Amino acid sequence: MSDGKSLSPAETEDRNVIRFELLGTFSCGNTEEARVRNSEVIGRAGRKVLSFLQYLIVNHARHISADELIRQFWARSGSSNPANSLKNMIFKARSLLKEICPDHGNLFETRQGGYAWNPKADLRLDAEEFAALCQGARTRPGEGHMDTLLEAMALYRGDFLSGNDDDWTVPLRRYYQILYLDACKLVLPFLQEKGRLPELIGICEQAAAVESGEDIFAIYQMQALISMGHPERALELYEDFRRTLWEEFEVEPSGEVEKAYLLAKGMCQGRMRDRDVLRVLAESGEADGCAFLCTFSVFRSIVALERRHLARSRRASSIVLVRLDSGAVPTTDARRLERILLEGLRTADPVARLDAASYILLLTGASVENAQAAVGRVDRMFHKTYTHSKASITYRIFALRPQDVSAEWEGMEEGLEKESPAQIAVGDPEEITGR
Repeated sequence: MSDGKSLSPAETEDRNVIRFELLGTFSCGNTEEARVRNSEVIGRAGRKVLSFLQYLIVNHARHISADELIRQFWARSGSSNPANSLKNMIFKARSLLKEICPDHGNLFETRQGGYAWNPKADLRLDAEEFAALCQGARTRPGEGHMDTLLEAMALYRGDFLSGNDDDWTVPLRRYYQILYLDACKLVLPFLQEKGRLPELIGICEQAAAVESGEDIFAIYQMQALISMGHPERALELYEDFRRTLWEEFEVEPSGEVEKAYLLAKGMCQGRMRDRDVLRVLAESGEADGCAFLCTFSVFRSIVALERRHLARSRRASSIVLVRLDSGAVPTTDARRLERILLEGLRTADPVARLDAASYILLLTGASVENAQAAVGRVDRMFHKTYTHSKASITYRIFALRPQDVSAEWEGMEEGLEKESPAQIAVGDPEEITGR
């Protein structure tokens, strides 16, 4: 040193530390200034050399054989001389390391039959720190457990090497995603209990970006928004979540999500002035002239009201389960069937989607025979409109009666939860099955 002072052991150890961030955007540097500078260098590197260097970094704790590297990066390349290709790649990786770590000399050494990192280099990876904190949290008592998990989650800035789509990154990316999602699920009840709702919402948003179909994050976020007095934002979240579930997985939200939705909806309606409530009720349901598409939870409530009405009116109503068979084109024919149902049924008829290939209908004031005629019209309309579709429609008609409907509906509802609609046997003598 120019000032003649020797470095302390702690200072010497710190000089040997090299920090790499693998969660999210790949970066290198012990300071923000160094990371910004190195990001420009990394941005100029070729995709393969960068992936190669990242592989070496991830496996920094062990000796890596030349055969392993050749299998990993040249097995399918058709290279006539993979050993020479490996030597050229090692040279490029070392050159890149010298640019981003100019104060550390030769970091990557050639060993017999392979390569290893210089033992003096102390590589610190955020991914390893994250995993260690997640695993170490299990041994911490009380709130220390949650504090450790929150510390770990702060390190998760995105998916593992999000810009690298090579095969070797996929299992590691999923491993860190699962660690992160499990940590989120553990801390959410804690944050809710402590009233740390803005923090909870932020975690739910990031977790949903990792796993869009997990309903637990939608539930906690909706509950937090409701508790903070923002039920309208909870409703927006519900609509986005429901749309995502259907587009990506062709399923409906769970019952717990529906409960949070109904609570938020009730709060929004409770804020209206009397005049606003009357205006909304007077103007609702006018627009499209189609049947009423709703969730199964709402459908069930409508059926409960219809049961009460039947007890007074003594008229007939029917429930119909409609399903596309295995010859249907997924999604395409389901959307076609939904359109035909909405356009072909009366505006007062509720329709709910059960899964990707089946719907449940309530035909108010329709006997079993009338319901059978209505479904027949739907079937003909479907095949007349979509002449090239090879799908066929199967259906079951269930007579809704006031005197014993409660027991029958409970049995039917239990069947809906346990079996696919096409296989439910409700045991009613007036049930009709058709194709």
